[in-house]
Amino acid sequence: MPYTPILATLAYVLSPDKKQVLLIHRNARENDEHLGKYNGLGGKVEDNEDVVASIRREVMEEAGIVCERMSLRGSISWPFFGKNGEHWYGLIFLVETFTGTPLTRNPEGDLCWVDVDKIMALPMWDGDRHFLPLVFDDDPRPFHGVMPYQDGKMKSWSFSRI
Repeated sequence: MPYTPILATLAYVLSPDKKQVLLIHRNARENDEHLGKYNGLGGKVEDNEDVVASIRREVMEEAGIVCERMSLRGSISWPFFGKNGEHWYGLIFLVETFTGTPLTRNPEGDLCWVDVDKIMALPMWDGDRHFLPLVFDDDPRPFHGVMPYQDGKMKSWSFSRI
């Protein structure tokens, strides 16, 4: 059977001094499968947009800012990640410059600036701890990983860079 994942984008927005990142604390909806976790901004790619248009739209919807300069940091295949066992495939962006003033809250939760070097101390998906260092490292090459899930838990992680 062909692999038919849900295509998504995920952005990590850097502060102007590059020392902090804008994250969402998913604390607004009791039935949210991400409840209590911190995450980047993003969501599903719509059928009428490319991935860059998707991340720009998602960041505008979720944070009220316009992405100016960004880079593709990597891609991840998440087999069986969805709450009903759906496969997800995400393109991970680092937003290096933006215009506007970020919102402080949206329907999913609070938006907050977090020191990049303190991200790993936050509640998040266990799998995020594996790829986040690659998002913020100095290696210019994008990473391409696979992170299968089973029963809501990460089973393994591997990645390549070329």
